[in-house]
Formats: sequence, C-alpha cells, structure tokens
Amino acid sequence: MSDLFADAAHERSAAYAPLAQRVRPRTLDELVGQQHVLGPGSALRSSIEQDRLRSLILYGPPGVGKTTLARIVAETTGAAFEELSAVSARVEDVRRVLRDARDRLGGNSQRTILFLDEIHRFNKAQQDALLPAVENGLLTLIGATTENPYFEVNSALLSRCQVVELESLGEDELREVVRRGAAAIGAEVPAEVGQAIVLRAGGDARTALNTVELAWETAQAEGVPLSERHVEDAARKRPLRYDKGADQHYDFVSAFIKSMRGADADAAVYYLAAMLEGGEDPRFIARRMIVLASEDVGNADPRALLVAVAAAHALEHVGLPEAQLNLAQAAIYLARAPKSKATANAIWTARDEVRKGGNLRPPAMLRDAHYAGAKKLGHGEGYLDPHLDPRGFELDLLPEELRGQRYYRPSGNGEEEATGGDREGDGST
Repeated sequence: MSDLFADAAHERSAAYAPLAQRVRPRTLDELVGQQHVLGPGSALRSSIEQDRLRSLILYGPPGVGKTTLARIVAETTGAAFEELSAVSARVEDVRRVLRDARDRLGGNSQRTILFLDEIHRFNKAQQDALLPAVENGLLTLIGATTENPYFEVNSALLSRCQVVELESLGEDELREVVRRGAAAIGAEVPAEVGQAIVLRAGGDARTALNTVELAWETAQAEGVPLSERHVEDAARKRPLRYDKGADQHYDFVSAFIKSMRGADADAAVYYLAAMLEGGEDPRFIARRMIVLASEDVGNADPRALLVAVAAAHALEHVGLPEAQLNLAQAAIYLARAPKSKATANAIWTARDEVRKGGNLRPPAMLRDAHYAGAKKLGHGEGYLDPHLDPRGFELDLLPEELRGQRYYRPSGNGEEEATGGDREGDGST
C-alpha cells in the first residue's frame, strides 16, 4: 500500500512542481548556456555522449545548470545513477552507495555514477571516505558546488576530479529560458517585461523561471495583462553574485584593485558598488586603497596616500551610506593618478637583501658618535652633515658591502622625477 501511495505521489508531484523543475532540459541540445565547456566537439560533451565520463566537480553560482547537467548524464549513461545531497546525507547513505556500487561492478560489471550535490557541505572525513572509491574506479563522482572547490574540497579528492566551472547565463540565454517557461504555462510575456525578468534574474535560470511563474499567476489573479509591476513584485531577490565570505570576495576585490591600477575609474567605481551592495566591510575596502596608494601610485603622486587615508578617516566619522562618496572619490583619484611601483619594489628588494645577507652594520661614519670614546672607534669619521656641507648629499651611506646598490629606482611618472632620489640619475624603472 505504501508503494502505491508513493507511486501516486510521484506522478502527481509533477503537476505541483515549480516551473523550473517542469521545464528542466533532458538532453545536452536542450540545455541553455555553458557552451564554453559543452559546445560541439568539446571534451566534456563528448565524454557524456560516449558514456565515458570521469569524476568531475561542477562549480558555479545557483541556477546555471549543475544539477540539470547531472540529470542529463543520468538520462544518457548506461551506468547506475545514484544521487545524494551533502546537506542531508548520512554516513549510512554513503556506505550504502559504496556497497551497491561494489555489488554492481562485481555482479554484472555495471559502473556507478554518484551525483553529490553541495559537495562542499561534506566535512573532511566524509570527503575522505569517498576518496578510495574514486581512486580505484569503484564509482564516478559528479560533485556540484556553489563554493570554490579549491577552497572547500580536499586536495586529495580534488586532484582526482576534473573541475568544470559553469558561468552565469547571459541575457540572450536568459531570454530563451524565459521564452520556454512562458510557453510551458501559456503566459503572454511582452518583450519589455521579458527583459525586466532577465535583468532581475542575475544570470540565474531558476530565478528567471520562478519569476515568470509567480508574476503570471499574479497577473492572472488580477485579470490584467502581465506588466513590469508584476515582475518587480515577484522578483524580491536582488540580482547579486557576491558573498563576502567566499571566493566572490577575492574575485571582486582583485578586480577593484586591478581596475584602479589600470587607470579605469569606471570599472573601479562599479566593483566598489558591487562590494558595498554585497555587504563587504567598507573598512576592508579602505585598507586596500591605502595599500594601493603606496604600492601602485607611490611618489608619482604623493597626495594619493593622503586621499586614501582621508577616505578611511571619513568612513570612521560618518559611516555608510554617506561614506560611499568618500570611498568613490578616493577610488577615482587612485585610478586616475600616475602610477609607479618604485616604492614597493624598493622595500621588497631591500627586505629580500636583508633576509639573504642579514642586517649588515652601517658604515662607521653613520654609527652613533655621541658618547665618550666613540670617536676612538672611528664612529662618525668621514660623515658630512648635508646642512653644513652639500657634499654630504653625494655620500653613499649603505653598508660597505652594498656600496653602489640601488633599491629605489624612480619611474619618471608624474611627480616621481627620474632623477629624484636617484643621486646618479640613472632613471631606470
């Protein structure tokens, strides 16, 4: 009786399933997007079509086709297909899969493919339990994760899997998703409304389909045509792809820094806005700008450091949202400032010298000569005070073993004159 009810529930669930589930692609040709890894003739597509798939980890944001791709594999493979969610799977579930895989392989030579959703939610011990089975070919693992697997998956397991990064869907691809969803439920979606759905989806096909379904149901209930008002009401989720605790944090701050370094003020402001909207700690952003002011601008524009520090102080005084103006002003200034890495190169090279050769003693003429007996040791001998004798500017004051060495080599950009601070004026960068 329980089986009868279970079968009936399974049949009826399709009618009540979300639109995203009902229109899920069942073949590679139906799958929208991901042509960079699934295009005709690609290695991954060929391995799926020829049923010779090896263990892999599908990595990407929500709604880009990770689970769908795994289900397509299930439809096309001759192997047994097992599916677990790392959120709810227990040790007993994993052991059962391994036991069944061993029985199939030994009994009739049938392979087993395990799809493990949210693989990053498995702890180290659980991931290690899968390692021998993957290594000896007992099963083929397909892991899916929204988190960077290089941060979240054990290196031993990762080294035995191919990592496939899936990308957010583009606007054209999302328009196709919206078209299919609207056709499935008989919805009339004007072009401008469809575009509003695409923009609100943020590259997520599931969000786009959920918005189509809910917005259409609302319009039907009101007895009016579907409009952008219904889309705004249905799409409460902001189209953000940012998580300050995961790899998006590193990706965006990297893009922010490189945009300022590359003199692209527009890109710098955009990535600043993305981080602020994503909930990034603004003090972290300010600290990165202070570092960049010396590392990438330096003495080509000495005021850059003052501007960056001032923005950090302003942030502490007024806080957000007002301090977004101060941060934006500083980011634009740093992006437009002339660039020089001479200061950074100077300290990095000097520290490397110290690490390799130790902290060599200053020459005798620079050593402390204020105490009695210092002159008998030769301290201060040969030193010329440049305030009293201009020849003091010409002295080489490095330790004797390093005479002639140059750490600071002015770039010649902005206010960093090629001869400024370079007493021999070689001007090399």
